[in-house]
Amino acid sequence: MADWTEIKIIVPADEIDRAGDIASMAVPYGIYIEDYRNLEAEAMEIAKIDLIDEDLLAKDRSKGIVHIYISPEENPKEVVSFLTERFTAEGIENEIDETLCKNEDWENNWKKYFKPMPIGERLLIHPIWEQEYDALGRQVIHLEPGLAFGSGTHDTTRLCLESIEKYAYPGKTMLDVGCGSGILSVSALLLGVDSAVGVDVDALAVKTAIENGENNGFTYPQYKVIKGSLTDNVTGKYDIIAANIVADIVIKLCENVREFMNDGAVFITSGIIIPREQDVLDAFAANGLTVKERHESGGWLCFEVTA
Repeated sequence: MADWTEIKIIVPADEIDRAGDIASMAVPYGIYIEDYRNLEAEAMEIAKIDLIDEDLLAKDRSKGIVHIYISPEENPKEVVSFLTERFTAEGIENEIDETLCKNEDWENNWKKYFKPMPIGERLLIHPIWEQEYDALGRQVIHLEPGLAFGSGTHDTTRLCLESIEKYAYPGKTMLDVGCGSGILSVSALLLGVDSAVGVDVDALAVKTAIENGENNGFTYPQYKVIKGSLTDNVTGKYDIIAANIVADIVIKLCENVREFMNDGAVFITSGIIIPREQDVLDAFAANGLTVKERHESGGWLCFEVTA
């Protein structure tokens, strides 16, 4: 049996609850938290003793540690990328230690479990290392996620793709904010949009998105990928705007997203955990945006919004 992967996330102790919530949404079946802030009181409450091992007493009370365990069929790289992006977006200082992984080839072993995968009604994701596959009459995106988020296996990505396919037709244009691997914008191009722009603050994501565009026959100027924070370096107006990020960044994006929306445009956004739903709904309302559709999967939400 293949070993599971263990990843350790170190955060400030005061952020351990928020960090645990994010980690549990990424891998809900395996999480363990080390929190030593109330060690003595908890030892007395649980074990009814005040004699505590000196190694425990020596633990750094200013830090908390979240351990997550990833099954062999998952993509450890994507989980690390997802967590890094989400913690950064939420302003949680973090250190992710990948050295505790039990499987020496953890960066590649997940690939044998990542098979061609139909999404929605019109799309099929094809990992480029898989030689044989049946397109099932669908548009095929040839994908190498690399170290960027977005392979299609995560609920948020799948939800976005299922929404995008309803709007991606010839004559349309798309903006992909926080594009990661480029999976959303490249898929939209395959589904028929005339052109797409991807933007990401991470230079590695920009490089990966460009390469995935090229792997599917899309290059500049039809597919343009730029480095930038949200819409800072973006110009023009679009028919489809997608943002698979986190609640706080979605809320910030709501402040000016209408400036980039054509008449009749749709704003598709995910990466929102259920406890943050009302915050995001309030941001939509405050900025003149109306929810057209709400979708939910695995504790994550996706909204289709119009101006």
